[in-house]
Amino acid sequence: MPAAVGRPASVAARILAVAILAACPGAPALADDVLVATRTLRASVTIAPADVALVAGSPSPGSATRPEQAIGMEARVTLYAGRPIPLASLAPPAMVERNQTVQLFFLQGGLEIRAEGRALGRAGEGETVRVMNLASRSTVSGRVAAPGIVEVLP
Repeated sequence: MPAAVGRPASVAARILAVAILAACPGAPALADDVLVATRTLRASVTIAPADVALVAGSPSPGSATRPEQAIGMEARVTLYAGRPIPLASLAPPAMVERNQTVQLFFLQGGLEIRAEGRALGRAGEGETVRVMNLASRSTVSGRVAAPGIVEVLP
């Protein structure tokens, strides 16, 4: 393979390998690759395959090194183009948005209570969110079980 102008053959081969790996999300990353954002991603945006790329470089501790770690996740904070993506800045996509009307379920033993509530925050599946019961105006905490469904904690 001919070397790129001004670059040794090993560097050109490495750039080609990184480009191939970026095009194949299921392929393993090279040991010295780091995942970066290809464009600035605002908080609460769900990350798509075109939003990330593998680049040569030494990953910092806690940063993503494989595309599957970020694709389909939601950015908790703004991620800037060309910068490594910290794993702590990623979360599952929100299934409950702030001020959304949700169904509250309380189940303990043989007792089942259902009510309508309004979410006081946003949360993804399995995360805890505060919800105001619309009938009693009391605030309860619950775990998001599905989109628009909150299971009240005892």
